[in-house]
Amino acid sequence: MLFFLYLGDGILSDWVPSFIQGSTKSSITMGLIISFSSVVGFLADLVFPGLLKKLKTKKLMLMAIGTSLLFCGILLWMIAWPILLLFLFSMAVWGLYYEFLGFGSQQFVSESVPLQSRSGVWAIMGVFRSLAYFLGPIIGSYVALSIGNSETVWVAVASVIVGLLIWLSWGKRNTNYATEITKERFLIWQEVKRWKTLSVHVWPILVISVVMGIVDATFWTTGTVLSDSMARDNWLGGMFLPAYMLPMVFVGIIVAKWGIYRGKKKIAETFMLVALVSLLSGAALSIAWPMTEAVYSDITERMGYEGKHMMGLSSSTLSLAYIIGPVMAGGIAQLVGERLTFSVMGILMALVALILLIVTPRKLRLPQSEIQAWD
Repeated sequence: MLFFLYLGDGILSDWVPSFIQGSTKSSITMGLIISFSSVVGFLADLVFPGLLKKLKTKKLMLMAIGTSLLFCGILLWMIAWPILLLFLFSMAVWGLYYEFLGFGSQQFVSESVPLQSRSGVWAIMGVFRSLAYFLGPIIGSYVALSIGNSETVWVAVASVIVGLLIWLSWGKRNTNYATEITKERFLIWQEVKRWKTLSVHVWPILVISVVMGIVDATFWTTGTVLSDSMARDNWLGGMFLPAYMLPMVFVGIIVAKWGIYRGKKKIAETFMLVALVSLLSGAALSIAWPMTEAVYSDITERMGYEGKHMMGLSSSTLSLAYIIGPVMAGGIAQLVGERLTFSVMGILMALVALILLIVTPRKLRLPQSEIQAWD
């Protein structure tokens, strides 16, 4: 299911930034519009832990699929009417899709996977994600250049519907994830206070997520524009994004076989440092990402009933990265061009990784008594 859902998103992630930049004629404007999806996502991260507290994997994934299909419908409308209002509306729905998908994935791992297997499970999920995002830009570029924009969106719709059918079929045999939504009083300022409490204790892993997210956002905004422009000159140029994703397919299998459940934070920081310094971004980040996600799953499981707050905080780091990343990348690209943008990002990420390796504690400790008093 995840493969087909990610494949549809991979097709659109390659096409949408190029379409928006082609319509607005500005890389900075494109970055600002793309960032709006993460602004909505960040706000959702504040609200969802309370609203979705009793909601588990099955329904969260159905919500993700539903918002993905809604996003595709708005894109078809946007092609006919490429105006700012529709750009922002589509980005808002896209942001909600990522939040539902992120919450659903974290819920699945934290409630279903034992501690020793979490980094491996995240790596295997990453293999299917990476394979989808490897194929997505190839399919998207081919359809967009040879057939048309609307057809690109319809191919993505078909892929998401296949994922939906698989999920519904699986749901008939597995009903233990269904649960009712309970109404409860929820205030955003309370969630901000809880995030502050958690951030004091888990800030190193939050910084890792933000920095890696900024790099990923750079590839999927400025990188898509660069890839598409290179593809028009030579079809091999269109392999820029797929080349970034391909190592993650194979390295993820290796990470799964390692079965690492200790020292995940240091491993993530080390390979984040290696990522752009050695120009092996895809391979290095494919090790850092599952380690980071496994740390979040560990913390979520330790928090028990209150784990959704950690899900919201961890998801907010990616939202924050995709607010900062597209605008930063667009601004740098405007000054030095798309190619040199990746060199600048590499230097920044290397500096952050070096600092984190020095200051990160061996174990992240939670204020359990305070967490238990939240309700």
